[in-house]
Amino acid sequence: MRIMGLDFGAKTVGVAISDPLLITAQGIEIIRRKEENKLRRTLARIEELIEVYQIGEIVLGLPKHMNDTEGTRVELTKEFAEKLERRTGLPVHLWDERLTTVAADKTMMEAGIRREHRKEYVDKIAATLILQGYLDLQQRKAQEEV
Repeated sequence: MRIMGLDFGAKTVGVAISDPLLITAQGIEIIRRKEENKLRRTLARIEELIEVYQIGEIVLGLPKHMNDTEGTRVELTKEFAEKLERRTGLPVHLWDERLTTVAADKTMMEAGIRREHRKEYVDKIAATLILQGYLDLQQRKAQEEV
């Protein structure tokens, strides 16, 4: 079983998956849509990826404001989480994603990716960071139980 990480945006969803041992996260793709509220194809693609990678649970980034308040994006993300759970039957964990886009941008800068090309990768990298944070927490919890 693997875990899928998602970075849900207005017109994109960055997708990452864990390795089978649940240690590392790898970005695999960005699902794009023309309109924000057109989610049918996005959900169908996520279902395909769940099947291909044998996903057992999903981690979805929750875009809270820096002062810990919740805005419109949080509400849309929670609605998306409910749709995911209903369609896939998998548990969806919400993960605080504050600063993941900033960290993704910094990672790309350090890798020498030009500013005009960063938009192509930022969602996939953010999904990877969301999932890696979740995996790291699960590893720490498992070590504490030993």
